[in-house]
Amino acid sequence: MVQITLSTLKTLLITLGPFLLPRLLTYYRSYRTKHTQSKTIPIQPLPPHLHRSLHILFISTLLSLLSTLPYFSPENIFTLTSSRLQTPSDVLFTRLSLLRPNQTLLPTDSDLKPRIASLDARCLYLQYGPDILTHCPFCLSDEPWSYFWYALPSILYPHLLHLFALGAATSSAIARKEGSRWRNSAVLLGVGLAVAECYITCARDWKANARVVRAEDLQHFFWERRVWRGVVFAVADMMFAAFLWAAGTNRWFVVPPTVGERMEAALRVLEAARARMAALGIVRNVVVRDEGMRKRGEVYWKKEGAVMAEVLEEREVVEGIRGALGSGRISVGQVEEEAKRYAEGIVGSANPMQPQQQQ
Repeated sequence: MVQITLSTLKTLLITLGPFLLPRLLTYYRSYRTKHTQSKTIPIQPLPPHLHRSLHILFISTLLSLLSTLPYFSPENIFTLTSSRLQTPSDVLFTRLSLLRPNQTLLPTDSDLKPRIASLDARCLYLQYGPDILTHCPFCLSDEPWSYFWYALPSILYPHLLHLFALGAATSSAIARKEGSRWRNSAVLLGVGLAVAECYITCARDWKANARVVRAEDLQHFFWERRVWRGVVFAVADMMFAAFLWAAGTNRWFVVPPTVGERMEAALRVLEAARARMAALGIVRNVVVRDEGMRKRGEVYWKKEGAVMAEVLEEREVVEGIRGALGSGRISVGQVEEEAKRYAEGIVGSANPMQPQQQQ
């Protein structure tokens, strides 16, 4: 396994620091700017389409954690029999037969027995697992890379499933705009995890267990790798679920709408208002043309005028109006001026060409 020392880290920092530091500062400033703008965007409930993405990630997390359980892992005969790597094959499989039903070896045990007779084969057993060692038709202990190439599809298969789950959860068809912004990051993370596992598997010294004497000191790399893979998958799924939840509820990673999106939203509001005004005009036209409705309207407004006249003649109302006018709280001239400006604004917006014609 490649070891990274302190001197190597210093060399990397000195070499890459001048290139990475300006980029980090630029990213931090852009993040502060977006964070300041996002404070004006209110928090909202999680959109329904993001619920589907979170369900996909929850199922993926659950399956990843279940894959770490020993029940779903292949048997490790050295752990099962508490045997050392140097234990003779006859002794090893005699112990194994005592644990089988009717004290008889299973067909898979019989197929595995001639393939782990040597010490190198047993080291490869702990490196790649029993299935690879049993079913590989061209693998030889003298060529350990042949085991890696045969095991490569089984290593990549869980990553492809996990990548499919991440891609589905962040696709524009399911998560829409809130999730599609994380799609590239999810794909890069999925590919990076696959490359990392392949690198760790091929870079590890597969003969590391050859010098181990005690059974409890053996490194069961294949089974440890399965556990760590499931844990990392679960952490990645939970991380992207948190990102989608934070972005969907406008709590974090908020992207303010662009000028074009805001103009489009304003135009939609204006179009809806215009449609309502047109509908109101149609209703008003129908009411005016219908004799019965018109009479009912006239009766209503006559009654409304009479009621308001009675209200204005009450003693308390009259005294309140006199007090407001006498104390200067209400200026009749100011009210008239505001009403005039309001009327001119309505007339001006209805006929924008009128000022130009007057000039």
